[in-house]
Amino acid sequence: MPEAVNKQAGGALDGVRVVDLSRILAGPWAAQLLADYGADVIKIERPVTGDDTRQWGPPWIQGDTGDSAYFCAANRNKRSITCDLAHPLGQQMIRDLVATADVVIENFRAGALARYGLDAATLRGLYPSLIYCTLSAYGQHGPRAGEAGYDAMMQASGGLMSITGEPAEAGGRPQKVGVAIADIMAGMYAATAILAALNARHATGEGQSIDVPLFDSQLAWLANQGLNYLIGGIVPGRLGTAHPNIVPYQAFETSDGDLMLAVGNDRQFAACADIVDCPELALDARFATNAARVSHRRELVELLAERFRTRPTESWLTEFRARGVPVGPINDLAAAFADPHVSANNLVKRLPHPLAGELPTVANPVRFSATAVTYRRSPPLLGEHTQEVLAAELGYRPARIEELRAAGVI
Repeated sequence: MPEAVNKQAGGALDGVRVVDLSRILAGPWAAQLLADYGADVIKIERPVTGDDTRQWGPPWIQGDTGDSAYFCAANRNKRSITCDLAHPLGQQMIRDLVATADVVIENFRAGALARYGLDAATLRGLYPSLIYCTLSAYGQHGPRAGEAGYDAMMQASGGLMSITGEPAEAGGRPQKVGVAIADIMAGMYAATAILAALNARHATGEGQSIDVPLFDSQLAWLANQGLNYLIGGIVPGRLGTAHPNIVPYQAFETSDGDLMLAVGNDRQFAACADIVDCPELALDARFATNAARVSHRRELVELLAERFRTRPTESWLTEFRARGVPVGPINDLAAAFADPHVSANNLVKRLPHPLAGELPTVANPVRFSATAVTYRRSPPLLGEHTQEVLAAELGYRPARIEELRAAGVI
């Protein structure tokens, strides 16, 4: 069962305030990471509709009503206030809030916030210690700076889809990853950049602007595949579950299912060859080293595939694990969440929620020895904390709050 959590205070970023003007996934993911580490994240949303992802369902948190599971995946530990950024009173409200903050995160199109006086140049001119992080499709400069873009576009145009999916010769077509990984990775880059900027500010007292383009991030985390092309000069293709630089490192069919084998070195390959009752493979010049195995990928994979089909998955898993060779089942999400490791490490937690009673959330995987990740709030209802933030944090009097409400600003 998911672990229930208490509202605990503290964290590595305790005392840091983030104004989160972002929506969808990349910006909210970065902000959620900072919130997990203890930052006070105040999420700014449009009145009435809020973040687009609130409507990106089903499933919903309460039967067929309430917010989407998608929204809940990226917005825990935050406070939500509503604000119409197009209204002058709303713009002033945001400037007042930024005056209390350390960080602003936004993901509008390049230049969009300048017309509201909420861009990096304006706000950092007012508050030089501010760290202002912008996430966008193609960044703030260059020929494509004004273009919009979602995750799937970035997976496609940034090259990821060209190396994801079954090989063309097997009839495969380009595939996107099953989660919005370009958004998530841009959010991770943004979060680490913000932490670096906070550290730099300790030395200088000055904030800075941070530009995190999704396209650039997608290219950056191509990792070995990107350098394979730049150094090797060969455009990589799709290999299905196989690895471009390591063999055997892919899925194999067993007599009753599938498994994923990940042989990382020659010692592990020798053990693998022994387990499949073909110890001579480790002595064969075609397969004795990883470089040789990559060059003779097809021959080796055909030999191993024939052997793996002779026994059930669990039999193989038991023997490979006993010999220290990395291998695993290909789980669906139900099986993944049922893994004993999940319950042993409390990887699913439950947060109190005003509509659902309790809401599951997948734990942050980072474990600190001193400043634990905190789970203080469930993903907020739209505008749940507007009154609280305006009164307690900005000192707005009831008459002013009512003026903002009557004008449709909140």
